[in-house]
Amino acid sequence: MQLTQIKQISGTLVLKTGLHIGGGDTEMHIGGIDNQVVKDPVSGLPYIPGSSLKGKIRSLLEWKLGLVLASDGKPFSFKQLKDGEVNTDAENLLRLFGGAPDKEADEKIKAIGPTRLAFWDCALNKTWKEEILDKRNLLATEAKSENTINRISGTADNPRFTERVIAGSQFDFRLSLKVHDGEDLLPLLLQGLKLLELDSLGGSGSRGYGKIEFKDLKIIDGEALTLPDNPFAEGASS
Repeated sequence: MQLTQIKQISGTLVLKTGLHIGGGDTEMHIGGIDNQVVKDPVSGLPYIPGSSLKGKIRSLLEWKLGLVLASDGKPFSFKQLKDGEVNTDAENLLRLFGGAPDKEADEKIKAIGPTRLAFWDCALNKTWKEEILDKRNLLATEAKSENTINRISGTADNPRFTERVIAGSQFDFRLSLKVHDGEDLLPLLLQGLKLLELDSLGGSGSRGYGKIEFKDLKIIDGEALTLPDNPFAEGASS
């Protein structure tokens, strides 16, 4: 097995709706925001962790490829590969995202090789920040109030405030894709990015949070990339 290329992929991740990726509050403030977003400790600005992108894209691909039940809801790993059975989709998923080490699956791990994908944390796009936030004197986040409605009285119970990165925010998106022996795992990766566009990122996606769009995707010093229109079409990942 030989590393033959490293593809650097870049683009812009645009928020179509507010985004909440929790930052783990260290202080409690009476009457303040209950759930804060993750922020850069130096600039104080929100960012999107690469781990959040990797985890959600992997999860969506596992659902699409029918691998979730095989791992009992845990991330699909090498030990779920059945001996003597060829499952190209499952093997390619593990090539992209890796899996938990397992001594019993040592031969499978050696055959599939190291994780090919490396996601970068996504910082706010500098130009967008200067043109939108700074010139208009806007904040990068908002406090979204939510309530539980009592079905009998119709009154609001347990009001809470969730911090969200504002809709329209633009982040610099980047990842690395290692290529071994001329393999082509790019179509499966693009399928995963499209699934993320169709679903959501971060918390409360069922309530409209975290709808995103990728723009200007390209291989650095290479061609522009186009996401598949329908990731569920036959042969979409081939």
